[in-house]
Amino acid sequence: MTKTHSQKLVREGRFVAEVDVELLHDEGSWSPYLSMDEALKLDKVRAALRAGDVKSASKLARVFSLTPIAV
Repeated sequence: MTKTHSQKLVREGRFVAEVDVELLHDEGSWSPYLSMDEALKLDKVRAALRAGDVKSASKLARVFSLTPIAV
């Protein structure tokens, strides 16, 4: 089994979080996939953003605010 690092984006409302995760690559299974801990980290970030708790989300990810642009 090999591990690689990647980023996953989580969008909730006007926020986007870039979460660093570790992907697992394994022969004979559905690769790449997240470990349970990594999947729970994504869920924690999503829940924090949904509750408007940017401070908690920023402990696990880089958080950005989306701003609409009028063209």
